[in-house]
Amino acid sequence: MTHAEDSLVQYAPLVRKLALQLLARLPASVQLDDLIQAGMIGLLDAIRRYQESPDAQFETYATARIRGAMLDELRSQDWLPRSVRSKSRRIETAIQRQEQARMRPPTESEIADELGLPLTEYREMLADAQGIQIVHYEDFSRDGDAGDGNWQDLASGERDQGTPLDSLLAGDLRRALIAAIDALPEREKLLMSLCYEQGLNLKEIGAVLNVTEARVCQLRSQATARIRAYLKEQAWQHLPAEAHLAQVI
Repeated sequence: MTHAEDSLVQYAPLVRKLALQLLARLPASVQLDDLIQAGMIGLLDAIRRYQESPDAQFETYATARIRGAMLDELRSQDWLPRSVRSKSRRIETAIQRQEQARMRPPTESEIADELGLPLTEYREMLADAQGIQIVHYEDFSRDGDAGDGNWQDLASGERDQGTPLDSLLAGDLRRALIAAIDALPEREKLLMSLCYEQGLNLKEIGAVLNVTEARVCQLRSQATARIRAYLKEQAWQHLPAEAHLAQVI
């Protein structure tokens, strides 16, 4: 067995683990097998491109490549319905207006009032918006153009081309994301940490927060909308066209 084949077998469980983590945040229309297949392609690419270094462990490097390949596959499938994008934009706009008016993160009831909806209908809207990403590739492309690179490559300095301005913008994006998460209400900040840092599933997060899995989905959608609203407020959509940024999950 070649080194590449041996590594594919060794890290196949990692691909499946990352696919399952991602699938938990996506609509039911997304198939696990499609994510795994894309992830295996990303793993093979990582094996071919990795250069051993004490500062870059292979598993860390491979994880970024695998996730990037899965996100590229999702983007190519245009898996998110327009209705979901539309609901997400309405929520983000309502959050922006309420934050500007109140100078603080609005409550669920305040967001619902801004939308002219009962609280129950707003929560249903949040559930429907499940799968919306913090940052979409299209948010950062000019006139809807798409490129070959991705945010992970840019942020980690792995691009073959680019200007110092590109790297500065990538660093500023990181700082903006950190600031946006830090501005979340404490409960939603904890949820995002449990989900994305600790890797807990919906059931586990629900147990920590003492809420149902459905409620976890609603709160996560709302936290994501708050972050997107914050980034839009900071005008991140005006990045240069050559900064090919993909989705951040």
